[in-house]
Amino acid sequence: MTRQLRLFLILLGLALASLAAAGQALAHAALIKTAPADGAVIAGAPAEFSLSFSEPVSPLVLSLIGPDGASRALTRFTLGDRTLTIIAPSDLANGTHVLSWRVVSEDGHPVGGSVLFSIGAPSAAPPILTAQTDPAVRFMLWLGKLGLYLGLAFGIGGVAFMAWVAPLPAAARAPIASFLALGLLSMPIAVAAQGLDALALPLSAALQPVAWQAAAASSFGRTALIATFALLAALLALFRPGGRGRLLATFVWLGVGAALAASGHASAAAPQFLTRPAVFMHAVGMAGWAGALLPLAFALRQPDGAQVLRRFSRRIPVLLVIILISGLALAIIQVERLQALLTTPYGLVLTGKLALVVALLGLGAFNRFRLTEAVVSGRASARSQLSRIIAAEIALVVAILAIVALWRFTPPPRALAAAAAQPASVHIHTGKAMADINVTPGRTGPVTISVSLLDGEFGPLAAKELRLALSRPEVGIEPIERQATRRADGSWQVSDLTLPVAGRWTIELEILVSDFEMTRLKETLEIRP
Repeated sequence: MTRQLRLFLILLGLALASLAAAGQALAHAALIKTAPADGAVIAGAPAEFSLSFSEPVSPLVLSLIGPDGASRALTRFTLGDRTLTIIAPSDLANGTHVLSWRVVSEDGHPVGGSVLFSIGAPSAAPPILTAQTDPAVRFMLWLGKLGLYLGLAFGIGGVAFMAWVAPLPAAARAPIASFLALGLLSMPIAVAAQGLDALALPLSAALQPVAWQAAAASSFGRTALIATFALLAALLALFRPGGRGRLLATFVWLGVGAALAASGHASAAAPQFLTRPAVFMHAVGMAGWAGALLPLAFALRQPDGAQVLRRFSRRIPVLLVIILISGLALAIIQVERLQALLTTPYGLVLTGKLALVVALLGLGAFNRFRLTEAVVSGRASARSQLSRIIAAEIALVVAILAIVALWRFTPPPRALAAAAAQPASVHIHTGKAMADINVTPGRTGPVTISVSLLDGEFGPLAAKELRLALSRPEVGIEPIERQATRRADGSWQVSDLTLPVAGRWTIELEILVSDFEMTRLKETLEIRP
């Protein structure tokens, strides 16, 4: 084992240990609880609002739209673990208000929504403008990510070639430097687009400081910072010969893994002790494999090209094992169900990537088992054929990176499943009684329904019995009735219930207050597929 390879393995182990120790259980955030509850009618103006998420978030835009349709920004808030507590304005009027929120989750994906609540009594709900990302911004974000990935793969990966294979051919330095420059030039494009996407701003706002601040505050800000330093250091290593250049090349190679493990869907998934190191290893392996293609193509033009090829051929299996094991682990965590490969946008992107990777592996296997020995034995035709195949491999890597850049717009099935597990809620308000109803999970299949009862004065309602009935007569489902069970905290629960179809269900409560008094409440709620 060479001295440089031993050093690389030591540094790799230290980096993996630090990533595993620093990881937290993070994922694509979903709103799980609000106060006031969505649709609630409360007696008086609250002093604060709270939004609780499944994972840590950072607020981007918070606003409150009053009954008159006027919107005001909410700028006073605190973050505690996974709950965002917002100080409410002191002059809230009676009627229906809309709390509009937009946050960014740890994986860098912006998430937004609205919570409706009424003070005193409901009024006409104020209009809500739905924030949508400009298609030009999405294209800009994809293009910036692609340019960055090309810089990391062919630029830093090309520099890494001299750390684990052989010195760079002189003719390869200029194209590798061009890829490093492409990565650096793509960085501000990706950062600006990240901020615009986070705030749902148009492309014309790309120079506004608020967009850059939003991008810097997101997890992608860490990726951009690490990648920028790695690209600049790679330029220095590219033209620094000898042992110091190889040492610096080793560090910037590890920088690819650190940059890509700092943000993104995969590295934000749980369990963190596995996913962040897996992303790190996958990125390091990808850069080492892809980055070696350009230097190999130029090395084949030199007299010692056969020896360089043989050295690469002996060492590449280690990187391939790292890539395949880490990629398999991440795919299992992200996709969860095999059918999701063909039924979700994320799965389709992964399927497309896997198809190209299989083609790339096929070309690599042909090179190793059919052409390498022929080149070493001095056959000129084999050297020419290998050069053409390497060019095809480079084209395949570019296509793979272009597909991977689409993942920014496709939440993984893991995150979709977490969102689907969130409850469906409804608040029923009458002069005699009120009810807060939660259906968990809020989708078709077996569910648990919990009900909290209040009287018309917002006090506890001491009911003797509670029966629930759910129906969808428009699709032929007559009322499904269940007797609720009182729990120790005073709430009521029904657990032996399955909702077979999605859509808007009618839920009716039959509350036995006393032997001589019965109260009925009725409302609809949306059940997701």
